[in-house]
Amino acid sequence: MKIGKPSLSFWQIWNMNVGFFGIQFSFGLQQTAINPIFSFLGAHHEELPLLNLAGPVTGLLVQPIIGAISDKTWSPRWGRRKPFFLIGAIVASLCLFAFPFSSHLWFAVGLLWILDAANNTAMEPYRAFVGDKLPDRQLTYGFQMQSLFVGAGITLANFSLFLFQDWFSVPNEGSGLCSTATEVVSAIPVWVYYSFFLGGMASLGTILWSVWKTPEIPPTPNELEHINEHAGQPLAKRVLVPFVEIYKAIGQMPKLMWRLAGVYLFQWYALFVYWQFITPMLRSSMFGIDGADTERFDSIMAACNAGSPIGSDDMAFAQNIQALSEQALAQTGLMNGTYNLVTMVVALALVPLAGRHGSKRVYVLSLALTGMAMLSMPYIDDPYVLLLPMVLFGIGWAAMMGIPYAMVSRVIPEERRGVYMGIVNMMIVIPMLIQTVTFGPIIKNLLDNEAVNAILFGGVFFMVAAILAMRLQLLPQGDTIVD
Repeated sequence: MKIGKPSLSFWQIWNMNVGFFGIQFSFGLQQTAINPIFSFLGAHHEELPLLNLAGPVTGLLVQPIIGAISDKTWSPRWGRRKPFFLIGAIVASLCLFAFPFSSHLWFAVGLLWILDAANNTAMEPYRAFVGDKLPDRQLTYGFQMQSLFVGAGITLANFSLFLFQDWFSVPNEGSGLCSTATEVVSAIPVWVYYSFFLGGMASLGTILWSVWKTPEIPPTPNELEHINEHAGQPLAKRVLVPFVEIYKAIGQMPKLMWRLAGVYLFQWYALFVYWQFITPMLRSSMFGIDGADTERFDSIMAACNAGSPIGSDDMAFAQNIQALSEQALAQTGLMNGTYNLVTMVVALALVPLAGRHGSKRVYVLSLALTGMAMLSMPYIDDPYVLLLPMVLFGIGWAAMMGIPYAMVSRVIPEERRGVYMGIVNMMIVIPMLIQTVTFGPIIKNLLDNEAVNAILFGGVFFMVAAILAMRLQLLPQGDTIVD
């Protein structure tokens, strides 16, 4: 049963959400820089989906379990949700500082697993924390404020990549690209390091701000009794409780969430395609690097690793491809930074629009605009004209990161908020897991191994998501779906 909560001021909601900036800075680097880093370390197009398996697997396992555990946690000193997102932020920061030093593909992939687990440990309790603090009438405002900081964090992450490439990129000269084995395998440009260092500081610093500035609401006597009862159970039983809670919650899940799961299947599949293949698309559509160029570059770098002599023509070719690839990564940073800047600008503006026209209509339109953006990207080769579809993408991202959470928060029981927010994340990561397993064969066998076709594929999936979102309906009285 939901209890009355006091309304919070603008600055209280602001301080409560600041930590999303640091968490999303980390996610921004994952979205934009991780797959190019994998490519710098020798990964091919069809390998990228499986190399991103860490995100959906850790999200599927970590977030609902941590959510269920946090529901049954209370410390008078540390609170209910704070310990989890603070620990997650510390581990994520350490991973961000270590990531650019990856010298082998397996090392970078292993770090991604740890980084994703840490971010997921922080993310779900944080979303539940926002829901814990706010009355129903402020939920949309609170989650759209969250979208603002999501946009801000990813914006700075991406603009830092664009700016640091411009400020600190050093062109390879002579045989510097493969003068020693160490330099060959350490193919990550030095300017990328600076973005990861900045992200490590932001991840921890902003979480500490929110922890310091925002007290948690103590549990009611009834909730505290249940928490203490749980704490008094044998360890083996306490370990099983989160899984039992997740199972029961799925069985009792509101119809709204079941229908949202169908939308999310296409929405998040398409988003994962975008994050994996936008830089490879730019390498092809904007910088003219085709499959044959990539194969020649890979063979030259393999010869470098083996210590074989490299001719001057081959060396000049490899240096040019490396430079163009770095520019493609920087352009991705500019584009992703642009759409997240738009997210910051429009996030709170969507609150009155959702109130006037309905959350469903705003959400449907946002998905359609994102689909239009992806379908247009491969046909634009001007770096600044390419920013126009990113405006549409940013509007869509602002709605996707706020409106569904506000809708779900109105139909779930207060005392099970953590586990249900974890289940929402399961609805996100299961499509990502499906994408990592299926899209490698799809792009290789059905899409001619072309990144351009991958982006068009994602655009179609967004349009399907928009059609499915038209079936969502939330009535003021709560868990009722109109058929």
